[in-house]
Amino acid sequence: MAHKAVCMKGNVVVSGRGQITLPASMRRRLGIKAGGVLVVEDREGELVLRPAAVVELDTYTDEEIGLWEREDRLASGERSRILKKLGHKR
Repeated sequence: MAHKAVCMKGNVVVSGRGQITLPASMRRRLGIKAGGVLVVEDREGELVLRPAAVVELDTYTDEEIGLWEREDRLASGERSRILKKLGHKR
């Protein structure tokens, strides 16, 4: 069964600050909330807006990273034992 594309069209006005207001029906249909982030693309003279996927990232200090490296360091000879068990020759 073919999926019928829903095409909505509307006019928006660009403010003096370059802002636009998206029609409420489009915002609801696309799940765009206040403060939401959109990606805007210029496709050969056409502007395309789509909801952005926002991913939260954690940042770590050099000290935290150094601690993890020290905690994860292999004990003397452990690397050789692991490689031998996996059948790697060194």
